[in-house]
Amino acid sequence: MEADHKDLCFPQLRNKSCRKPTLPGTDGVLLSVVLALISATTATLNLLVIISVSHFRKLHTPTNVLLLSLSVSDFLVGLLLMPLELHRKVACWENALCSLYGFLIAHVVSASIGTIVLIAADRYVAVCDPLRYPTKITMGRVKCCVCLCWISNAVYRLVFLKDELFQPGGSKSCVGQCAYVAQPVAWLVELTLFFIVPVTVIVVLYGRVFAVAVSQARAMRSRVTTGSHHFSTVKKSELKAARTLGILVVVYLTCFCPYFCYSLAEVNVTSTSYASYLIFLFYFNSCLNPVIYALFYRWFRKAVKLIVTLQILQPGSREANIL
Repeated sequence: MEADHKDLCFPQLRNKSCRKPTLPGTDGVLLSVVLALISATTATLNLLVIISVSHFRKLHTPTNVLLLSLSVSDFLVGLLLMPLELHRKVACWENALCSLYGFLIAHVVSASIGTIVLIAADRYVAVCDPLRYPTKITMGRVKCCVCLCWISNAVYRLVFLKDELFQPGGSKSCVGQCAYVAQPVAWLVELTLFFIVPVTVIVVLYGRVFAVAVSQARAMRSRVTTGSHHFSTVKKSELKAARTLGILVVVYLTCFCPYFCYSLAEVNVTSTSYASYLIFLFYFNSCLNPVIYALFYRWFRKAVKLIVTLQILQPGSREANIL
């Protein structure tokens, strides 16, 4: 009986304590090392994006402010959420740390999906209403929208989900495990606000962008005058940006949807055997985003070169033309 008590997270609680997680085998250790490397890579790559957009004045555009917001959420995923998810599987948890993890995962995920919606709206206006884009989408408005996205999500988590966040042990069968069992009504609200509605908006907006992009491509092929050639060149740059950000959105949804689709059938999703795999699939998207920037954005490749070689420390480097 004494030996059994040593296997508990909190031996003093005995009947209420969870058992300590068993040490993983060789495969488990290898998987943990790989995931730790992915976590470090995710944080590093997104930090490069944050430094690039923040440092170089030429990159201070409304669209890049949205990319900066997404990179901040991706950076937090690599720096905090991935390591905490690994910790959740191999160690006993105090309620305070579990509450912090619960707040971070909910807040960062909802803020990132909100940013993706803003990116879709930005491309919709740029492609479908280009003449009024400079007056509709200004730096001030975009910054306000980004701040509102992050602040409103934080307030929502603190006000409406305080019971789940600050009393995570109340719905568990044992103490020492970090799992959340949301009430069906609360979970339905979560799915509606942070999955069904955003995904619907994104699909509708990019569906319209795609339709306009097809018509513009046909117009480009049929241009016959110098004036129309100049107009098509301007439109082509916007369409290229829409295509690149469209790829980012598709990859995001590919990694994002499985977890929430599985959640539709399993309310207690965090305690199931598939939960960690689905969570890490979503987290892995945060590592893919900077790779997409590197493949399609020349400015990002040039900015990384200047950062790695420490040329950004030179006077006047903020004014460098890296576009």
